[in-house]
Amino acid sequence: MPEFASLEGKNALVTGGSRGIGRAIALELAKAGASVVVGYRSGKDEAEAVAQETGGRALAADISSPEEAGRLVEEAGELDILVNNAGLTRDGLLARMSDADWRDVIETNLSSVFYTCRAAARPMMKRRGGAIVNVSSVVGLHGNPGQTNYSASKAGVIGFTKALARELGSRGIRANVVAPGYIKTRLTDEISEEMRTLMLTNTPLGRLGDPENVAGAVRFLCSDDAAFITGEVLLVDGGLGM
Repeated sequence: MPEFASLEGKNALVTGGSRGIGRAIALELAKAGASVVVGYRSGKDEAEAVAQETGGRALAADISSPEEAGRLVEEAGELDILVNNAGLTRDGLLARMSDADWRDVIETNLSSVFYTCRAAARPMMKRRGGAIVNVSSVVGLHGNPGQTNYSASKAGVIGFTKALARELGSRGIRANVVAPGYIKTRLTDEISEEMRTLMLTNTPLGRLGDPENVAGAVRFLCSDDAAFITGEVLLVDGGLGM
């Protein structure tokens, strides 16, 4: 009996794969049988450790640059799977948000998705197959005060992916979104107890998610068991976004 959501024989690139959710995704795809390339901008030692765990490779690139994103996809080789997880935050109220904080977040979280998908789509179209999963956030659907830049970037990822799914579906390429809620990462480790309590109160399951919860959803959407799913947004948020 074949394993559910098997990725045996598939080649995958995971951006932002050195830590947190990206690390969990890389490990999960490798566990499912994929050959994984770990893309990273910082955290070389962490990225190489993940690559060692997965038996794959770690490649450095700043994918907010179209040239760097194109190079990363080319060096990753023939891809069956692309997972865009790279992202950053530069939180602040709109009235005090700098132009640089706006641009950095939009370029890293949204423009990079365009750059990598554009580079990966061309060879996928020639082979008439592939799976793309872009990691957004529940705040891309519902917003969050102090995160106009981050919310806009993550909402943009959703709209971009839906349009991409319509463009590439006839070529056998699927494009979907996973939108995490509050997940245990370095970021949530640093928030105040008051904010943590508020987050848990607003989450019906009453707890933070684990990076592995997100990774399992990504694995499924990358697999042939999700062969008739495209253009969808899968919330992994404990019910927060209902």
